[in-house]
Amino acid sequence: MNDTELAVSTLFESAGPKLTELEVPDFTGRRVWLVGIGGCGMSGLAQMLRARGASVSGSDMAASDVTDTLESQGIRVSIGHGAELVPAPCDLVISSAAVKADHPELLEAQSRGIEVISYAEAIGLVQKGRTGISIAGTHGKSSTTAMLSHVLIECGLDPSFIVGATCAQIGGGSRTGSDAIPCGTQRGRPGILVAEACEFNRSFHHHRPVIGLVNNVEEDHLEIYGTLERIVKAFHDFAALIPPSSKGGRLLIAADGAHRRDVVSGLECSVSTFGWAPSADYQVQYDPRTGVASVLVGGQAVCTWTGMVPGEHMALNAAAAAILAHWMGAEWREIGESLGRFAGVDRRMQHLGQRTMRHGGEVTVFDDYGHHPTECETTLKALRVRFEPKRLICVFQPHQHSRTRFLLEQFAKSFSHADVVIVPDIYFVRDSEEEKQKVSASDLVDRLRARGVAAMHLYPFEAIVEQLEVMAADGDLVVVMGAGPVWKIGHSFLGRGNAAAR
Repeated sequence: MNDTELAVSTLFESAGPKLTELEVPDFTGRRVWLVGIGGCGMSGLAQMLRARGASVSGSDMAASDVTDTLESQGIRVSIGHGAELVPAPCDLVISSAAVKADHPELLEAQSRGIEVISYAEAIGLVQKGRTGISIAGTHGKSSTTAMLSHVLIECGLDPSFIVGATCAQIGGGSRTGSDAIPCGTQRGRPGILVAEACEFNRSFHHHRPVIGLVNNVEEDHLEIYGTLERIVKAFHDFAALIPPSSKGGRLLIAADGAHRRDVVSGLECSVSTFGWAPSADYQVQYDPRTGVASVLVGGQAVCTWTGMVPGEHMALNAAAAAILAHWMGAEWREIGESLGRFAGVDRRMQHLGQRTMRHGGEVTVFDDYGHHPTECETTLKALRVRFEPKRLICVFQPHQHSRTRFLLEQFAKSFSHADVVIVPDIYFVRDSEEEKQKVSASDLVDRLRARGVAAMHLYPFEAIVEQLEVMAADGDLVVVMGAGPVWKIGHSFLGRGNAAAR
């Protein structure tokens, strides 16, 4: 065999059957390449695959704290993209949801006959042979996943998990736990793997859960689905992935706000409901001023905690986490104690701090990921009720032109709890240039003003920080909100105060 033949032989070397064909895949020795490895979910997946014996490497557009962490753990990260980066030999290529089909590394993998799957398909792959818990819903996925993971850790159930956000309290966004549940009523069952189940592009249809949660179902991603009815159908199809009750399959679904009857129609798994209504299987109670929340069964409180993160939506998220943890064998008392210690997730009603203004007085600064009308309204209401600020100033960056256009009127209604709304340019991601021309930040500002809300369009971010310097006064609360880079405004505004104090 000459050198050229040897190179070609190495290039196409196969480690056996495709991983997706295996009933319970063995990752030991498998060579995996991740395109977009620096993302929250992808980096967690990379660490999980490495912990399960795979040889993992990948690429990302830019270096970051995440890629630095991966490198420190022995996971090689290439900065930039190119066909030549895909290693030889390679058994599997996993692509982030943000990666387009014509990406050079995907085309290279396809040309070499390497198995290529999406991030969502990879989550389904690692759930095989585990007690998979998939957290679905239009809102609350990251918070609920992090809460549940925190509770399971504190209750000694040693879970694996992948959260689509950073939560320092649970070690970041991912963890690889035991192969079997080590204690509690479910001791000996396959180890727990908790993951967010995102409905975008029907990604959650690739999951393989034993336990599922549907927190809520609303209009979103209409550029994919077109109608609410199709969204509801997608959630039904997700729930139908859960095995029959005879095989341990269970679904927890909100009693209200989740189109429950349509979602659960014809399911073979066990179905339980939770929510505010006494008719729910698990009733939730919450005092928004004190933060005290409880789960009731048969009218009797079985679990109570005082949440550190305010809001009715956070109380419902925590209740769902409590119920799922109990299903996994944790005791109610320990669940309540651990929920009372949960400090929150980055960018989910995250308290950044206080700063003293040059003209006197103190301003409180929060950061939030909310980018859907319901999320915006719920967050603003929670901040208003818990902290009672003199003024609530919201900096909101719309995320995607299509979402803004489809839900423009809903967005206009969602800021009634704010005294002032500052809107930068819409964050342009995934949409086409044609879509970009159909709506602007000024359209939202006009709708807000028509409803009597003081609103303005300002850009760039530096101009917004300067406006906050002039506008914010003693007793005000500033919340920076959106799924794009708008978080930089809150940190910059807070940082200026810290710099002035030195």
